[in-house]
Amino acid sequence: MCDTAVVVGPGRVLFAKNSDRDPNEAQLLEWHPRRSHPAGARLRCTWIEIPQTRETHAVLLSRPFWMWGAEMGANEHGVAIGNEAVFTREPRARLGLTGMDLLRLALERSATAQGAVETIAALLEAHGQGGGCGHEKRDFTYHNSFLVADPHRAFVVETAGRHLAVEEARGARTISNGLTIPGFRERHSDRLYTWASRCRLRQPRTATLAAAAGGPAGLVGLLRDHGGGPAPALGLLFGGMAAPCMHAGGLLASSQTTASWLAELTPRGSRHWVTGTAAPCTSIFKPVRVEEPLDLGPPPTDADDGRSLWWRHERLHRAAMRDPERLLPLFTPERDEVEARWLERPPEPREAFAEADRLLHRWLAAVRAAAGPDRRPRWARRYWQVRDRRAGL
Repeated sequence: MCDTAVVVGPGRVLFAKNSDRDPNEAQLLEWHPRRSHPAGARLRCTWIEIPQTRETHAVLLSRPFWMWGAEMGANEHGVAIGNEAVFTREPRARLGLTGMDLLRLALERSATAQGAVETIAALLEAHGQGGGCGHEKRDFTYHNSFLVADPHRAFVVETAGRHLAVEEARGARTISNGLTIPGFRERHSDRLYTWASRCRLRQPRTATLAAAAGGPAGLVGLLRDHGGGPAPALGLLFGGMAAPCMHAGGLLASSQTTASWLAELTPRGSRHWVTGTAAPCTSIFKPVRVEEPLDLGPPPTDADDGRSLWWRHERLHRAAMRDPERLLPLFTPERDEVEARWLERPPEPREAFAEADRLLHRWLAAVRAAAGPDRRPRWARRYWQVRDRRAGL
């Protein structure tokens, strides 16, 4: 489950996304330079092989560790894309391109948002979409929607099998885990699965917050939103799936925000900030550049390694969520002050990540020193005990 937002305004387009997946499904930041490929080359995506194009653009991706495709990303031309799982009445194919494959391919092959829409449409027609997309349940599959943006325009792309609908975004526009384009929604939406995704609660909330955002800081607030309260509201069936800053713990369905992205796209150049970590309410947004790779340590998997950025932050995230109303205020005021400076005048990415590491070490020590009873509901405590055990925490 995910939420993506754009705000199309004079001279710029703002973009933001939370990627919501299984709690131990670590996500990594991955840089790929511009490349030339030989004629006739083939490309292995997550489940199928397709013809490679002759040239691919430089991209920065946020990718679940086990798949080829990406949940969100940007390229050297200022194109940014986020995808959503959507649930339709069309059959779900056993094999095909995943939505994450389509996203990465569109970034690698397109210099504008319009071009990315056309790339997705052509790939969908040629290869279809399908294949397992889940981590805990690998056979879990779905269809996809996308928000595609560049410095001038943004588009909503919604799919159902090989069917596709496109709508240009005006002003603030958000998507979640349900179809939204009139006519296409009524023809294809699966009501039960769409209801279970809780998107009908999240998408109106993100639309309201995006309309009031004003700038990058406002979209950070959208990504950290717990539905109006300071801490996640965890329900028995769906955990925290009713809010864009999503926290796992439901018995029927559960999902966790595992990475977040923010961008300001302008004709003069684009600025990007990422968490590279789960739970934006416990994370800090750090500046990155598409063409400036960083060494962030070993790529994470679904087990705690003690060294990767994603798992080092998980120790803070999981400790703070035991009693978020009491523990979050131990470090979020300092985080917000530092982050406000980085949003206004981004430092060099290498310096920002180094400072974020120092802050993470201090914040974790403060939270551990104040540790007390786990205040979450009993079912949520059990849910996380299982995931911690699987991860070796």
